[in-house]
Amino acid sequence: MRNSYTPEEQIILNKIGKRIRFFRLESGLSQEKLAFACDLDRTYIGSVERGERNIAVINLCKISSALKIDSYQLLKTEE
Repeated sequence: MRNSYTPEEQIILNKIGKRIRFFRLESGLSQEKLAFACDLDRTYIGSVERGERNIAVINLCKISSALKIDSYQLLKTEE
C-alpha cells in the first residue's frame, strides 16, 4: 500500500500500530478476534498495526474499547 506520509508522520503511525499490536497480544486476541470485537475488517487491523493507515478517531475508540483500555493509551507514543 502506497502512502504520502512524511517520515515524521510515518513514525507516529508505526508507533501507534505497535501499541495496538502490543495491547492486542497482551489481551490474547488474534487480529481476527479484535476485528470482530470492533466491527472492523481483519485486514484493516493488520494495516493499522503495520503503520500503513492513518486511523480515524472513531476506529481508535472502537479498538481501545475492545481492548478494554482508554484511547489515550494507544496514543501515548512518547516514553
